[in-house]
Amino acid sequence: MSKDKKKSEFISHGVAAQNRKARHDYKILSTIEAGIVLRGVEVKSLRLGRAQLTEAWAGERDGELYLFNMYVPEYQAGVLSRFETRGMRKLLVKRKERVQIFNAIGRERQTIVPLDIFFNDRGLAKVTLGIAEGKQKADKRQAAAERDWQRDKARMLRNR
Repeated sequence: MSKDKKKSEFISHGVAAQNRKARHDYKILSTIEAGIVLRGVEVKSLRLGRAQLTEAWAGERDGELYLFNMYVPEYQAGVLSRFETRGMRKLLVKRKERVQIFNAIGRERQTIVPLDIFFNDRGLAKVTLGIAEGKQKADKRQAAAERDWQRDKARMLRNR
């Protein structure tokens, strides 16, 4: 296999993993970009775009911010170093943002949800965290009805 083919299967810039269900289940109040501490093999697996954020959540442990339950499959290219596929991974944020996040966690009905993982222009893995409130079932139905109405309205205007 040539070098060009190997490079084409990796994600160099752009989204490596996305939590699409989070925007359905939560009302995102604000977003924060955070770095993530990864081992070398984890980065290779992320670049293949096989990570999953569906059940992941962020929280505090020992005064630091961590990402829990993110699934990163083992890299299968014969590398000997193994890692926990669902282990906790440290998030790197500025002190001011960390205080903001910890205050949000302490408030009622607010949680920190990872929205996506992407690679920036420098090739570093970043996580977009959302400070969110959980949606009730009625809120989800109202949002779906609003989306349907916007879609129907656009269809009617286009057909005129």
